[in-house]
Amino acid sequence: MTETITDSAPAPDALASVLADAPFVRLVATDDGDALAAAGTLARALRERGVPFQVRIARDPVPDAAGDDVAVVLGADRGPHAVPCAGRPASTTAFAVARELGVEPDPAIALAGVVAAGSVPGTDGSGDALEAAERAELVSRRPGVAIPTADLADGIAASTLLRTPYSGDVEATRAALAALGLPAELDADAHRRLASLVAVDVATAEDASTRSASAVERALRPYALDAGATAPFETIGGYADVLEALAREEPGTGVALALAADPGDDLRTAAVDAWRSHGTAAHRAVDAATTGRYDGCIVARVDASASVLPTVARILRDFRSPEPVAIALDESSGTLATAATGDHGIGDACRSAAREAGGAGWGNGTRGGIAVDGDPTDALAALRGAL
Repeated sequence: MTETITDSAPAPDALASVLADAPFVRLVATDDGDALAAAGTLARALRERGVPFQVRIARDPVPDAAGDDVAVVLGADRGPHAVPCAGRPASTTAFAVARELGVEPDPAIALAGVVAAGSVPGTDGSGDALEAAERAELVSRRPGVAIPTADLADGIAASTLLRTPYSGDVEATRAALAALGLPAELDADAHRRLASLVAVDVATAEDASTRSASAVERALRPYALDAGATAPFETIGGYADVLEALAREEPGTGVALALAADPGDDLRTAAVDAWRSHGTAAHRAVDAATTGRYDGCIVARVDASASVLPTVARILRDFRSPEPVAIALDESSGTLATAATGDHGIGDACRSAAREAGGAGWGNGTRGGIAVDGDPTDALAALRGAL
């Protein structure tokens, strides 16, 4: 599911020149998989060039350089050296900047960032990264489903790139797969049958939106990662799903993974565990949601942590909402998250609503959030009005 976007990214050579001469670089990324992948790509390049750096993730990042330090915001258009996501995935710009620094960046994490941004490898400026990955025989396109794990049931149950009747329930997923009679070693035909099952179950699920059939395409016909490669997951799409979850659930683990050229077993396990917990919680929140439809949006009242709410909103937007905007609201924490199918000025609307209701708002054109002390009902009303 590729968005039509315009190019507002900075010139890679200009940013590379600034970074090469910087005494210290502070990279701050928005809390999403694309920005995290971009931060990892730049940080690895800086490390190879011997430039000191720091990486952190923030839901509403601001440049925080002091003295001669250089601050780079990834995923938002803030500061003189920002790498926004509005023109193209931030990870594609980071890939180009790394090359301008004289470093050959890892195309796998850059492509994972592209998928996390809602794009498709090879489009929206990612052609160079895909070409590099194919030339190095790191990836190959095949039938099937994009998941991070070799265990199909585990991967499909927790994946946030799709929404089936058995999402969030690994045993129910295992039962659905058992009916296919798949061989232990999947060949092309087995992968096709698996993809067909998932696609049909997504599109025909109860309460599935008309958008779900196209939304699930992002999880089908994945780019598989070579078994001998140092990339930690089975597919590029699975890698993206893990980065997206870590950026919100365990940012420290996410940064460690993004910086690791060859992640060890402990780091891989920690990343998969966090992704599994995050995805399962998001699907269970959707299962138990109470939803209402309004003009231009749906609102789902859920019981979910603030870190899970953005994923709930995205799943609702892609697979359940008949409207272009989905809002997930947790009353107990006074937090809501919003996701839209295109640029609806979500971040500005969230900031405006937060000011009116007395809280904090953040986001970009397609996603955002609000946090208030106490009942978020006023913030919800103000957000609906701003939209």
